[in-house]
Amino acid sequence: MKRIDCLRAIYPELEDCAVVTIMGAVAAELYSLGHRPNFFYLEHAMGLASSVGLGIALSQPERKVVVIDGDGSVLMNLGGLTTLARYAPRNLVHLVFDNEVLLSVGGGAPGGFKWFTTATSTGSDLAAIARGAGIRRAQLVRELDDFTEAALDGLKGDELTCVVAKVDAEMPASFLIDVHMLENRFEFARALQRMQAKTATGGTT
Repeated sequence: MKRIDCLRAIYPELEDCAVVTIMGAVAAELYSLGHRPNFFYLEHAMGLASSVGLGIALSQPERKVVVIDGDGSVLMNLGGLTTLARYAPRNLVHLVFDNEVLLSVGGGAPGGFKWFTTATSTGSDLAAIARGAGIRRAQLVRELDDFTEAALDGLKGDELTCVVAKVDAEMPASFLIDVHMLENRFEFARALQRMQAKTATGGTT
């Protein structure tokens, strides 16, 4: 699978969600599909997207929260899976793109250095680790149709969901994100406030 195809498949369903992405390729490709104020590109905080998403999910339980993560990021903070499982927010969907390399720092480039591969390249199964951590609804997918079905089921469901998608180690067409990080921080906070107010008034705000 290609990561951009996975993102494109679920993009229409993200309009009313709070979306947190990791740094690098994932953020750049989501941005390339069209920026929305409810998208937060978590730059320079590798491993913490699930932690940020968990905080939002707990504070706004009526809001669907989508964390778009990567294998390197998850491996950097494996404790994040146990914390997700401990609190088990029903409104959180954790999507993990596993390309088996630290692509955003050069591991996916032709002739990329061996030490940029991740543990998933030698057999670590992040979906199995998530289940072992206590996330009951966690699965590994390798085909686009399976990813789309699993992700949409999570978005429509009422249970903490983790979907690990095996994707190609392919650089995005561009790493350009024409939104200043500080601007994105405040824009995202305002979007969450608006969504919360809209929910509180039954959608009339």
